[in-house]
Amino acid sequence: MARLLVFLLTVLPMMAWAEPVHLRIQGSNTLGSALLPALVRAQLRAEHATQVQVHSGKADNESVIAATRADGVDIQVDIAAHGSSTGFDALARGEADLIAASRPISDSEARQLQAFGDLRSPAAEHVIGLDGVAILVNPANPLSELSLDQIAQVFSGQVRRWEQLGVAGGDIHLYARDERSGTFETFRSRVLAPKQVNLAPTARRFEAGDRLAAQVAVDRQAIGFTGLSTLHGTKVLAVADGTAAALLPERALVASEVYPLSRRLFLYLPTPPSPQAAALIDFIQSPAGQAIVAEQGFVSQQIVAQRVAPVANMPAQYRALAEHAQRLSVNLRFQPGSAALDSKATQDVQRVIEYLNQAGKPHRKAVLVGFGDPKDTPGRAALLSRLRGEAVRQALARGGIEVLEVAGLGDQMPVAGNEMEQGRLRNRRVEVWVY
Repeated sequence: MARLLVFLLTVLPMMAWAEPVHLRIQGSNTLGSALLPALVRAQLRAEHATQVQVHSGKADNESVIAATRADGVDIQVDIAAHGSSTGFDALARGEADLIAASRPISDSEARQLQAFGDLRSPAAEHVIGLDGVAILVNPANPLSELSLDQIAQVFSGQVRRWEQLGVAGGDIHLYARDERSGTFETFRSRVLAPKQVNLAPTARRFEAGDRLAAQVAVDRQAIGFTGLSTLHGTKVLAVADGTAAALLPERALVASEVYPLSRRLFLYLPTPPSPQAAALIDFIQSPAGQAIVAEQGFVSQQIVAQRVAPVANMPAQYRALAEHAQRLSVNLRFQPGSAALDSKATQDVQRVIEYLNQAGKPHRKAVLVGFGDPKDTPGRAALLSRLRGEAVRQALARGGIEVLEVAGLGDQMPVAGNEMEQGRLRNRRVEVWVY
């Protein structure tokens, strides 16, 4: 009893004087409106925090989560979800500890924020899930698909009536996310910029994706775009990139980033890192965190094996894989102009290692297939695609995985057009197949 009293007299004053923890997250509405509050709550409960409460913030799209940690320390997490660019601006002002973004940091932002470390390094740039920018119309609209070219023509105002797209409907009503939104930045960079056009000034702008979708759902003449978590009773169109088949933003196609408007969801951790922010990222990357990403309507990064239907025009080697093996739900990609894996691929290699070990397939059960974009020199595309596969093989070998084979299929089976650099980057990939 005396020892217990001494312990309490020692510990209680320390707990009373412990500094409260305050974590400030700013940026993307796509992440911050529902996903991040759900993840923060789950992390706190996983750490046995008590009195976890969520309150509305001072403005729309802001929330405050308060709790008491198991060590008795009070914690408050403020989330302001006003658009990806607002997160980077807040960091520059010293008002954020973690930045949520539904698009990559820009060159100008990375330069401006150099005082906070290299925000493109694997230690700073964390992909926490995947999403697809969905093209939405009213459920009564008979249209089923559009090409990226057609979408650019519509949203730039070059095509103004539904009859120009082959369906009845009269004037087209445009709905778009606001200028600060990472969703809009993704749309602009993937759809508008390649065609050197701007969003039509007649478009109605929204800070929140759910409000945009709700408006499209009641407007027969509407078309808009938003993330997968905020579709809300709208009709989603299939999207075609160049001569490739039109694809819907199905989970498997978004997970492999084959859907033309797939995008990555980021958290950026500045230097010096907040311990609470780093702990949150670790939780999000765990299976429990990734399960919440999926529950919230996004696409998690958990690895699964899936069958691929053989098709007559597949290369013979690839068709044999489709007939006898399964493809993992990830495409490994590389930094622009480099043979180095990008930040997501670095994390995905570890997930592949864990999957193969758990499945009992660490030795000669995996095949790596590299792809690329066309080159002027004959055979160069095949060589480079094989070298990409070799880079992945070496990364897996460091984790104790021995692959069966590495193949390079060059510029065959493109998943995007090669006219623009962003399409060529998507075609430079490595697939993992398992027997």
